Parts: sequence; structure tokens; C-alpha cells
Amino acid sequence: MANIREIQDRIKSINDTKKITNAMYLISSSKLKRAKKSLSDTEPYFFALQSSIAKILEHTDSTQVRQKYFEEGMTKPEAERKKAYIVVTADKGLAGSYNHNIMKAAYEHLQTHPNNKLFVLGELGRHYFEQQGVRIDKQFHYTVQNPSLNRARNISEELLQQYHEGKLDEIYIIYTAMVNAVAEEVEIKQLLPLKRADFAAMHIPVDAPREELALVPSAEAVMDRIVPDYLVGFVYGALVEAFSCEQNARMMAMENATNSAKDMLHELDILYNRARQAAITQEITEVIAGAKAQKRKKKR
Repeated sequence: MANIREIQDRIKSINDTKKITNAMYLISSSKLKRAKKSLSDTEPYFFALQSSIAKILEHTDSTQVRQKYFEEGMTKPEAERKKAYIVVTADKGLAGSYNHNIMKAAYEHLQTHPNNKLFVLGELGRHYFEQQGVRIDKQFHYTVQNPSLNRARNISEELLQQYHEGKLDEIYIIYTAMVNAVAEEVEIKQLLPLKRADFAAMHIPVDAPREELALVPSAEAVMDRIVPDYLVGFVYGALVEAFSCEQNARMMAMENATNSAKDMLHELDILYNRARQAAITQEITEVIAGAKAQKRKKKR
């Protein structure tokens, strides 16, 4: 059995660790609340953009809208298409399986599409792909810890420029989405080209009246303005949701660590009490033995 001093040192060490894990839990909880609020504040605007695109597609035919943005305009064979992947990881660990899941899914997907460009967000993602020998075309620093519209716009503009120049044919984003309070899953979403089916409006009866849209100066010009903003909104939403998932995963990991620390402290308390009892018993035994020895000495 360990001595009392060793047990006390272990209890102190675990108590210090428990304070850290509990503080990290509270910090992640606060960040998660702020992230959800910022997303809910901006969602109406980007949902309106999505609705506007759907309405334009409903009132125009394929010849009036720039085909570059849509799947129908893609003429290259699948094997020749240059695909870009935006992979959203974290800058820090201690978040359970959050980083492992996203990096594993992204790596497996990249292996099935070798003709690609890789854009990484998060230091852990950069380290992982460098260790795997995967070429990183660009890393966006300091983005995942503080997702903002400005940073989402910078990412979207850079990839959209390469898309217009013909350097990219398809753009995907790989991130973690929150299913519920305890479940998360990796999402792989195609940003460009857009699919008309994703914007399909509700079924409208043939004889139902329809409003007329005035698209000035043209449907193509309006779409050129709306689509980039829509992409910014999608990227921003993915960044915020990934950030929320990271904080949620860290909260659960820190909660589990705190509970484990409490269990260890309970066991150590039992060991400490046993060690104290053993030490007290030993002292009493020594005192009694000494008293008996003194008594025998006096009798002589």
C-alpha cells in the first residue's frame, strides 16, 4: 500500500487537474452559446438568399441563367475534373474524437478523388495531412477559433476566383455538423457547381397564379450577385457549426474527465483513510509494546 505522503500528492495532483477540466468545460459552454447565437442572428439573411435563388430558377429557364454556377454547365468528364476540398478541423485537441473523425473521413475521401486541391482550416488538420504526405495548397490560419463573416468571405472569394478562372471545377466543404446535443457527424457538401434540385420550390399547381419578377439588368447579373453571397453564408454556417461541434465535443470530454477525476479521488480517499488507520494502529501498537517493555523492566 502506498504511504500517506504519496496518496496526498496524488490527491493534490488530481484535484489540480479537475479544476482545469472543469474550467475548460465552462469556457467551452460559454463559447458554444455565443456561436449558436451568432449563427441564429445571421441565418434569416442567408435563408432569404437561398429562397431568392430558388425563386429566380422557378421563373427563368436554363438559357437565362449563367450555366457556370450550375451542374448543367459542366462539360468535363468526371475523371478530369479538378476538385477543391475545404477541410475544417480544430486548432486544439482535448475534444474527444472530433478531430479524428473529420480527418479520417477527409483523408479517405481525398484518396478516392486524387485530382484535387486541399484547403485546410485548423492546425491539427495541417499536422495530420503533412504527416500523411498529402499536399496542402493553402491553409487559412486563425479561422476556426473565431469564425466570422469576413473570414468566410475571404475563403469564398479565393475559391470562387479559381473557379471562374477554370482552375477548379468542383468545390466541396468537409466539416462536422451537430445532429443533437450528444451526436455529431461529418458532412461533405458540394458548394459549386450548384444543383437545381437543391433549390427546388414547393410543388405549385399549374393553374395557380404566379407573381412576375423584374430581374434588372438580367437574371444572369442578379445571379452573379446572389450566388457569391450565398456561398459566403454556406461557408460561414459550416464554420460556426463546426466550431459549435468542437466546443460541444470538448465539453463532453472535459465532463467525462472531471467525472473520472471525482471517481479517482473517491478511491484515493478510501486508500488515504486506510493508510491513516494503518499508521494509527501501528503507532498504538508501538506505544503498547513500549509500555509493556517499560513495565517488564520495572519488575526486574
